[in-house]
Amino acid sequence: MKIAVEGCMHGDLDNVYRTLQHIEKVHNTKIDLLLCCGDFQAVRNEKDLESLSVPPKYRSMNSFWKYYSGEEIAPYPTIFIGGNHEASNYLWELYYGGWAAPNIYFLGFAGVVKFGNLRIGGLSGIYKSHDYRSGHYERPPYNAKTVKSVYHVREYDVHKLMQVEEPIDIFLSHDWPLGITDCGDWKQLVRYKPHFETEVRERTLGSKPAAQLLEKLKPPYWFSAHLHCKFAARVQHGEDGPVTNFLALDKCLPGKKFLQVLDIDSEPGPYEIQYDEEWLEITRRFNPIFPLTIRSANFRGVHIDKQDCRQWVRSKLQARGARPFEFSQTAPSYNPSNSVSNGSSPGYTRNPQTESLLQFLELPYLLDDMSESSEVSRSPFPSSDRDDSEEIPIDDVDELEDLAEEAGDAEHEDV
Repeated sequence: MKIAVEGCMHGDLDNVYRTLQHIEKVHNTKIDLLLCCGDFQAVRNEKDLESLSVPPKYRSMNSFWKYYSGEEIAPYPTIFIGGNHEASNYLWELYYGGWAAPNIYFLGFAGVVKFGNLRIGGLSGIYKSHDYRSGHYERPPYNAKTVKSVYHVREYDVHKLMQVEEPIDIFLSHDWPLGITDCGDWKQLVRYKPHFETEVRERTLGSKPAAQLLEKLKPPYWFSAHLHCKFAARVQHGEDGPVTNFLALDKCLPGKKFLQVLDIDSEPGPYEIQYDEEWLEITRRFNPIFPLTIRSANFRGVHIDKQDCRQWVRSKLQARGARPFEFSQTAPSYNPSNSVSNGSSPGYTRNPQTESLLQFLELPYLLDDMSESSEVSRSPFPSSDRDDSEEIPIDDVDELEDLAEEAGDAEHEDV
């Protein structure tokens, strides 16, 4: 199976798909799947831009809306995770995963799906220590604080992924697992990105939860993005244990290393995205403790028997099949000839895909629970006492690169 991996999409689907079609033509090959490691920017219309945490100069429609509207169709099955620059209002509708557009599948805030006989898992967002144990209290429309915290990785989602026992073939995360630079050529990395050197040397560059998942899941392949550079590493798990091949890629820009095509052993096709039985079992068992306020999840509250739940899910999938529920539009698509004014937000919309999945699993719909969303300023700790020692200062790499460029321009002006 030929799988293309892309770093930060930043909404530029047209160019990524065109590049893949060029690769197919030049190399006389066929690509079966595209994986995107975050900052996908599934922006449907101008209203969605308000939920996109980016500086104003980066706020643009780009090309996802064409695929959402049906004007264009994704030429490859595409699976993506979220990063720190997303239309978070839309992704929240698809918290459990689902079609963001025809043939374009969001893996959810955490998730596992099957593609052919491969199991592909992923974790959306980036790690920030001060939000890690919080629940998912943010609701659209977001304010200046929650538009950022909504994409911070939560313990609840990581804990669910830590329950996965069956082998994962490929895992996606936006930020890198903590310590991954020890397993690759970090000196070359800091020559290319000198502003990473302090974090690399102090071993603070990356995500603790991602490192825990890497150690637990030990997938043959792990792909990331976020830091806007290509970096490869090889992780040996124990003396005679399995090996994880790690690859991080850049954002989609001319001259950047944003794309890699790999041959991965698999059974013959046909290939299609399907629900994963074990992941649905985990979803069903842990949904009763889904933390929807700022308080952390109570993991002692899980009382559903694992084996009974697994058998129940298996029988449901045997009866219905494992294909995800159909794509459904929940907001108007951007119309270049009819700009939408920034009027009042319609608030939260229930996505029929999510409703159908929850009905299938016989679970209640909880995503529009507003019981504490108005109290977003609450926190277990006063803001001045928060321990941010575990978080990397590299949150917005676009802004960091801008500052570096401005510093370089200033140097040239001084010479």
